[in-house]
Order: sequence, then C-alpha cells, then structure tokens
Amino acid sequence: MCSSKAKLVPNTNGAIRAPLSERRNNADASGLFLRSKMTDDEPKPGPSPRPKLLNKSKSFSYSVVEYEAGSIAAARREEVASFHERRRMRIAHYGRAAAAAKPSKAAAAPTPQASHVSDKRCTFITPNSDPIYVAYHDEEWGVPVHNDEMLFEMLVLTGAQVGSDWTAVLKKRQDFRDAFSGFDVEVVSKYSEKKMIAISSQYRIELSHVRGAVDNAKRILQIWDEVGSLDKYLWGYVNDKAIATAYKLSNKIPVKTSKSETISKDMVRRGFRQVGPTVIHSFMQAAGLTNDHLLTCPRHSQILHLHSLYQN
Repeated sequence: MCSSKAKLVPNTNGAIRAPLSERRNNADASGLFLRSKMTDDEPKPGPSPRPKLLNKSKSFSYSVVEYEAGSIAAARREEVASFHERRRMRIAHYGRAAAAAKPSKAAAAPTPQASHVSDKRCTFITPNSDPIYVAYHDEEWGVPVHNDEMLFEMLVLTGAQVGSDWTAVLKKRQDFRDAFSGFDVEVVSKYSEKKMIAISSQYRIELSHVRGAVDNAKRILQIWDEVGSLDKYLWGYVNDKAIATAYKLSNKIPVKTSKSETISKDMVRRGFRQVGPTVIHSFMQAAGLTNDHLLTCPRHSQILHLHSLYQN
C-alpha cells in the first residue's frame, strides 16, 4: 500500500489528485473499483465487451433486458409477448401443444400455410373455438350433400341445435346416429311411441326432437314417392346449383333468407316439424345449398370448386 505521506500530484487543470495506487486502494475499500490480483507476467485484460442484443427475428428471453416503463422499447416488448401468447393459444387449440412446448428456431414463426389457414378462417372461428367445431367448419360446413340419409341427418342436427349450439350438438352426434339407426329413413319412420320414449331416456335427447325426427322421416318417404328423392326435392329449389354469396363480415350473414322462407313454407305444408326459416337456412349452409363462407376464408373457393366438380 502507499504511504500516507505520498505526494499529491497536480492534475492538468491545476486540481490536486492523489497518486494512482492510492486512488485504487481507496476505490477498492469503498467497493467502487474491483480487480483481481494478477502477477506481472499475466496479460492485462482488455475492456469488457459490451453485451450484444440478438436480432429481433431470433428467439430470446425478454426477461434478461428490462426497459423503463412507458418507453417505446417496453411497448414493443409487450406487443411481441402478446403476439407469442396468441400464437401459443392457436397452436394449443389445434392439438399441437406438445410440439409447441420446446419450439425450435425453425418453428419460431408460423409457416405461411399455417398462417393462411388459421388467420383467414371465417371470423366466427376463434382461438377459443372447440376443436370439433373447427374441424366441422374445415371439413363439412358448406360441402354439397346429395345423399338422402346425410340430408336427413343434417336436418335433424340443425333442428336439435335450436336453443343450443353447434358444438354441443356435434359432441352428441354419435348419440344421434345411434338413436336414429344411422339415419335410416325407413327404419326411423317405423319407430313406435314406446321406442321414442326409450330413445329419449337412453340418449338424453328431448322427446320433442325424437318425435320430430320420426315425423320427418315419414314425410321424406312421401317425397320419395312424389319426387324421387329428398336430394332432388331440396336441390330443385336452387336449380342444382349452390347459392354463391360474397360476405366479407360474419355479422352480414343473415339468419334467414327469402329462399329459406320459401322452402320452410312448403315443408311445413307437407307436415315437416322443426323446419322454420332460420332452421332451414342453417340447414342450407350445412348441406351446401348456400356457400356462406366468408370471401377471405380459404373454404369459400374450395367449396366453389367442389360444386363445379359435381356439376361436371
């Protein structure tokens, strides 16, 4: 250590300062200057490298860097964190939560195809939508149906979702199929009152819905005798060509149309049950008589292509 009688060295501007060794010792004592003991033959360390921030496109922990509240950097941090949280919810929603637990650098950003499918669906499909409802939208809703048993099924399901929702009905879809013998029209038309009560109790389907399905099966048999098939009867209202709509917003899609009112009126006249204009419009959407996918939804153009294949 330096002697207490060490000379004071004048600074260039005339100020008096202590020798270097004494200043370092004083700094060590106050904790402001830390250095490790070094031998004379050890190389002197250079200045510590400044920490480098990774490129924004690369994944790193935002907890390492703290920003002043209210700053632009803090706002950007919150925005990016929110984006990754929304993406995590989308991935979990489509059953890929396990793969998303440890994302690789290659999976840091959604692929164009995944983004195209998930971000441009009809807007009533949200990150919180049930997977079974999402699958129904992606695979069935709007696809043209020309099989009488499938048309009978869609008619029963659309009637059952009144006062409920499609997700709840879709989750009970297999129960409906079991209850109505795979929607065999001839078999269902012969159900007795005792059979209907048993079905209602066993499958927890409202008795009014069971009776309505049985009555509708009988009406379909009459249409077979008169027209030939339920398919021919229903698609005749649209000249065997689906109504192509051009909606850009979900809130612009009507709950009923003049066409659904016309079909409903005739079906009620024939003795069908649970076939109001709103139910029939929902049925038309489900069975593909109208293509109500939004223009921004990939399924809109895909459904148009399916119709063109059928017509050819």
